[in-house]
Amino acid sequence: MTEGSPDPYKLLGIAPESSFEDVQTARQAKLDVVGDDPMARSRVEAAYDAILMDRLKERQAGRVSSAARSASQKETAPATPRPSLAQLPQLPSLPLPRLGGGVKPGRPLTFSLATGRERWFPLMAHGTLLVLALALPSAAPDSLLALGALATVVNLVRRNGGFFRAVGWTLLLLVVGLGLSLALFSGLALPANAVLWIQPVQVQTALALLLLLLGALFIG
Repeated sequence: MTEGSPDPYKLLGIAPESSFEDVQTARQAKLDVVGDDPMARSRVEAAYDAILMDRLKERQAGRVSSAARSASQKETAPATPRPSLAQLPQLPSLPLPRLGGGVKPGRPLTFSLATGRERWFPLMAHGTLLVLALALPSAAPDSLLALGALATVVNLVRRNGGFFRAVGWTLLLLVVGLGLSLALFSGLALPANAVLWIQPVQVQTALALLLLLLGALFIG
């Protein structure tokens, strides 16, 4: 959040400690209120993106919000015993892990090309990173891959609403992309004195970024 920019939490009408489900609900409610006003919808979407980026930075920094602590306490607290039939023994209540990061129950995973904002955002973000990876040998591949992974997570969360599933897919795409690039170069027999116009690490980074881009565009 830059100085002077509107507070995204105030714009959506929620508190900073609100849960991820509350953020999504507030976003949809604001979009319903503004209707087809493109400027108002753009401000709502920008506030939603800013909150997502802020939450992701907090997780990467190892900080846990009060909403996350509250959710963790609820999960670890013993379940309230329910009245049972006299002839049946009461089974122990086991806490079930919450998977999906807010994914709506029964929502299937689909593979389709993104539309609108979910299409041009990864094209611009990953396209810029690809150009930097191939054109600048001095560019740090770790930083480029980290930014590419962050853009993929944000786009997947916007498409399917599941934070943990988005992170899982992003890590899988990153591992597969790096593995394919390493396998490709290990199979090439290059002379020891060969002069290359592009370094192998640049190609490896570009292949991993390309796979992240495809995932952001087609995983729905």
